[in-house]
Amino acid sequence: MAPAVTVAGMRHRPGRLLATAALLLASCSTPGGQAVQAPRLTPITQQPHTAETTPGTATTTTTPSLTFVPRPSAGAPMPAVSAWVEAAPPADESDFHSAARDGAATPLGADIAFVTPLEESRCMTDAGTLSCLIDLAAPLPQPADSYGKWVPGWVDFDGMSVRVGSSHGDPGPFARGDGPILEYGHSLRFGDYLCRSDPGGLVCVNFAHQSGVRMGSAGVEPFGCLHPDTEAGTGEKFTC
Repeated sequence: MAPAVTVAGMRHRPGRLLATAALLLASCSTPGGQAVQAPRLTPITQQPHTAETTPGTATTTTTPSLTFVPRPSAGAPMPAVSAWVEAAPPADESDFHSAARDGAATPLGADIAFVTPLEESRCMTDAGTLSCLIDLAAPLPQPADSYGKWVPGWVDFDGMSVRVGSSHGDPGPFARGDGPILEYGHSLRFGDYLCRSDPGGLVCVNFAHQSGVRMGSAGVEPFGCLHPDTEAGTGEKFTC
């Protein structure tokens, strides 16, 4: 009888094991045709892979987790407002340095322009100030000491103050047209500002002054150091 054959070193090589078994079966016969019982092979079960550890140390598995940052409510502290705005994936600033009117594009240089998806907010920078035209559901009436064309949804935010509603004799920076769409859930950083587009209102923060403002159809809401103030010819004002 043929000597027993031991199949070793095959724990992690199932393909070689099958080939070896076939060769063994083919060779297990005598010249006289007498069959010789093939050696019995013990099935090999592959074990799940586990990381090797050094004795005395523990193996830990790290599972990525997503941190939910809630939309800031009225009166939320600036860290919470900034965290929510910064949590949005950033848009490419280079896409927002031009505005278009009637199919003609105007380069803005260092300035930027953008609109929210439903055009409820149209924004543009000019000399370091962010100006937006907001489609307000309940616009403020024109003050008695304001003269000229009253634009209730014109908002100027320079970091130190926010002015809502003012009179203008011309379209100002908006004469250059509208910028590209800043999609909901995305942010845009420019200078000291970071804005996040959201169906509940555009939220912009100014890091230099730790101030912020939410602008939307429901109105204009300040954050951070901004507090109610008054100014002639202005519908509403907030100042740090």
